[in-house]
Amino acid sequence: MLHTTLASTSRVVLASSRRCAALHSSSILQAEASRKQASRVIKKQNIAKKDQRQHEANLHKPSPVLGTRPGDEAKWQNCDLAKVIVKESDLATSEPVAPVDLTIGRVNIPKVMNYGISGEVQEQLFGHLPYLSSAAAVESLSRHSPEMAKGKLEEGVERELQKANLFAKVVDLRNANAAGIAFENRRRIIAEFSTPENPFDPGRTEVQAALLTYKIRNLWSHLTTFKRDVGNRRGLRKLVHQRAKILKYLKHSNRDRYDALLERLALEPESVEGELVI
Repeated sequence: MLHTTLASTSRVVLASSRRCAALHSSSILQAEASRKQASRVIKKQNIAKKDQRQHEANLHKPSPVLGTRPGDEAKWQNCDLAKVIVKESDLATSEPVAPVDLTIGRVNIPKVMNYGISGEVQEQLFGHLPYLSSAAAVESLSRHSPEMAKGKLEEGVERELQKANLFAKVVDLRNANAAGIAFENRRRIIAEFSTPENPFDPGRTEVQAALLTYKIRNLWSHLTTFKRDVGNRRGLRKLVHQRAKILKYLKHSNRDRYDALLERLALEPESVEGELVI
């Protein structure tokens, strides 16, 4: 009898506890689910805000390749590197020749010459050499026939004038190929970024950084035109990181030269410092 009563009492207590446990656990689970849902919503909103801030920062972030901020191409146009290099478009639109009166006559000398001809070399080729050549020919002829030499003097000068004009067309940079234009640009860059004490110093840090910037810009222009040229993308990344390494060395060795060089190359500090993602 006692055993039966205890058994029935335990069953009633167990059933009531199960009903209370079920009711209690359901409310806790619902509250936990609501809390997790609210956490997910807040997390999603935070992620969206973070992405928005990152997107706005990227809009104003300078390009690690070009070095300028979006919409700030005027900085590149006004820098020293852009002013010193020669572009194929400029050769097509500029005046072809500039007539110059020399000793032998008027010679149509091109405004931009190939093979590094400028200054004293230009004066020797078009000023002194034709005159000396005609004078030497007349002197040689006068030894055999003085009377004939007087008549051939004007003819010799005219022939030298024609040769000078033909030679001017040969050394015109407009007749050069891409390799000739690149050679002239490298010569100009080395001369521009070297020191007056050493006017041709290709090992100078500023010269190396300027040459790399010139190569990077040319390669970037090629890749924007030929988007399927995947092979040269790796070369572009190597050049960008090589330039960053050279500028990092200059920054640690001489901060004033580093800041001045960034302005001359139209490079923002963020485009060459830290992690570069291309």
